[in-house]
Amino acid sequence: MDAAISRKNFIKGALLTGAAMLIGAQPVLASASRPATGNTMQLTQKWDKTFPQSDKVDHQKVTFKNRYGITLAADLYLPKNRGGKRLAALAISGAFGAVKEQSSGLYAQTMAERGYATVAFDPSYTGESGGEPRNLASPEINTEDFSAAVDYLGQQPFVDRERIGIIGICGFAGMGLNAAAVDKRIKAVATTSMYDMSRVMAKGYNDSLGKAQRGQMLETMSRQRWADASAIGPRILPETLDGVTNPVVRMYFDYYRTPRGFHERSLNSNGGWTATMPLSFMNMPLLTYINEISPRPILLIAGEKAHSRYFSEDAYKAAAEPKELLIIKDAIHTDLYDRVNIIPWDKLDAFFGKHLAK
Repeated sequence: MDAAISRKNFIKGALLTGAAMLIGAQPVLASASRPATGNTMQLTQKWDKTFPQSDKVDHQKVTFKNRYGITLAADLYLPKNRGGKRLAALAISGAFGAVKEQSSGLYAQTMAERGYATVAFDPSYTGESGGEPRNLASPEINTEDFSAAVDYLGQQPFVDRERIGIIGICGFAGMGLNAAAVDKRIKAVATTSMYDMSRVMAKGYNDSLGKAQRGQMLETMSRQRWADASAIGPRILPETLDGVTNPVVRMYFDYYRTPRGFHERSLNSNGGWTATMPLSFMNMPLLTYINEISPRPILLIAGEKAHSRYFSEDAYKAAAEPKELLIIKDAIHTDLYDRVNIIPWDKLDAFFGKHLAK
C-alpha cells in the first residue's frame, strides 16, 4: 500500500482511536460494564476469550496495583511442564481499546506455550481493571501499568526477575516503549502493529489537519470537562458497514465488530472512550526518550500493507541500537492481532530467547 495513501486513509477515516470523531458530538451515557472496585472486585472466572484455551498452559486470573493505587486485572499464563526452574517472563497489553480477552491474551497464551511466564492485563480504567472514571486512557498511567505488571512478575517465585520483557500491541506499543525507556528492569521490548497515540492525537492533527483543527478539538474537549464525567462520545465504529467505504474503518470493523474479535468489555467492540480522553496525549510525546532504551534491544513488527506501518518505521529510525524492524509481507494492521499463521511467533521466541537468556 502506498505510504501517502495509507496515511491519508488513516487521517480521513481511521482517527478511530483519537478525538476527531468527538468534535461537535453530543455525549451519551456510558454503556460499558464497570468492574467492582476495591476489595470487592469480581473477576469473570469462565473462559470468555476470543481464542481457544490451550491445554499446554495453566491459566488463572490475578490482580495487582500500580503506583497510583489502581488495581489491574490480568490473566497469568504458565507452561504446564515448567518444573521448578525460574522462567523468563513477559508483560503484554493492547490493542488500544481492546481487553486481555482479545489480542494480548492470545500473545500471552502462545508465548507461555513456548516456555515463558506471561501476564496479559487490562489497562487502568478499562476492562476488568479498576480506576474512575471509566473508559479513559492516559499516557502516564498506562505507561505505569506496564511497570506495575513487571512489579507483579518480579515478585513471583517462578519468575527470574532479571529476565523480564514486554510486548506492546497497537497503541500500547508506544506505551510499552515509553515504559522501557524509564524502567531499566525491562530487559527487552517488542511491538506489533505499533501506534504512537500521542502522535496520532497531537502531531498528526498538527501536520495533516492544521492548527485550527487542533485548536477546535482542544476547545471542545476543554468545555466537555464541565459536562458529566461519566459521559462518552459516539461509538468508535459504526453499527454496520452500510455506506462505509474507508478501508481502515472496514478493517477495524472486521475485527472488533464480528465474532472474530468481538468482546463485550472491549471499548472498540462495545462503547467508546470518554470525550476528554485525548487531552493528556496531545502535549505528552511518548517516544521522546526512545533512544534511552539502548543498550536493551527493541523489536518492531509491522505489516507490509498496514496503514500504521510508518509508526514502526519512524520509531526504528529514532531508536538506538540494538534494534530490529520486521515487516510482514502482505499483512495489514489487524492481521497481527490474531492471525496465528501470520504473527511471527518464531521470531518473537528467538528475540526474547536470546535477550532474556542468562
